[in-house]
Amino acid sequence: MSRRYENPSPFGTHRVLEPPGVLPQPAWKLDNAMAIAANEILIDVETLNIDSASFTQIKEQAGADADRIAAEVLRIVGERGKMHNPVTGSGGMLIGTVREIGPALAGRDALAVGDRIATLVSLSLTPLRIDRIEAVHIGRDQIEIAGQAVLFASGLYARLPDDIPRTTALAILDVAGAPAQTARLVRTGDTVVVIGGGGKSGTLCCYQARQCAGARGTVIGVSPFAADCERMRELGWVDQALQVDARDAVALMNAVAAATGGRMADVTINCVNIQHTEMGSILATREGGRIYFFSMATSFTAAALGAEGVGKDVEMIVGNGYARGHAELALDLLRRSPRLRRLFEELYT
Repeated sequence: MSRRYENPSPFGTHRVLEPPGVLPQPAWKLDNAMAIAANEILIDVETLNIDSASFTQIKEQAGADADRIAAEVLRIVGERGKMHNPVTGSGGMLIGTVREIGPALAGRDALAVGDRIATLVSLSLTPLRIDRIEAVHIGRDQIEIAGQAVLFASGLYARLPDDIPRTTALAILDVAGAPAQTARLVRTGDTVVVIGGGGKSGTLCCYQARQCAGARGTVIGVSPFAADCERMRELGWVDQALQVDARDAVALMNAVAAATGGRMADVTINCVNIQHTEMGSILATREGGRIYFFSMATSFTAAALGAEGVGKDVEMIVGNGYARGHAELALDLLRRSPRLRRLFEELYT
């Protein structure tokens, strides 16, 4: 137990090294010493699930070479004390085993040493130390490590379920906010466009949108890749799969207009891991419609000024990855749909 933190903040501000006076997420560097304060939890880390936008950027920079990806992750964590990609600004999440619980948190949610948990807060605010990297799984944005992390008193977590493989659960929990927010936004009869509908979060959103929109609604998936579109059609949760690059805003607008008879989307869910899809989302959405930017590649400046520039009155929602009950909702999607479960276990186990 560290004696350095005499008045530790529940938000972890006592861990901020630079710049002073900010919270851990926007901080440039955190103290990642693993002697915990009285209101912290120490975790032995097994796997990092890197945010899709972050992993894509690192993978492209490293030429999809696993050793170079590992070296870049080690460099970032060594420099910043956390896995906070300086290019994308995003992190990810982790799974591990509780090693120590500070006395101020004793009895919290009946959490005990030895419990296996997934953190539901970003790695961009989580003090992290990596002792070594065991494996890089390029196809699922996951890195197995030996190391430790610290969870603050305000930090959210979920116990890993016994009935779902751990790497599958990690992949699902990393994007749990997306289907949860979709459930809040989509109403019976809505026309829903899911940009990036062939990816991890997009697939969950297509399934959730189908449940919410019902038989009278329309769900349209969008991807630039033929394989994604074919999979969306085979899964059967979309009415149409449009092979369009969402960075071409006018092309996406025209494709959605053709698919909807000019009505456009009541709700657009943006799940892509690349930049410059803000205007495509805006132009695909009807006047007075709603857009949920789940993607951490989103420029909210581009979205706000872009909507203004084309005179589009739409409600734009920041991609808050947290919604009350989101972890259980996301895991229950796999329990309710054998087809969805098979897909995710094939991809992430």
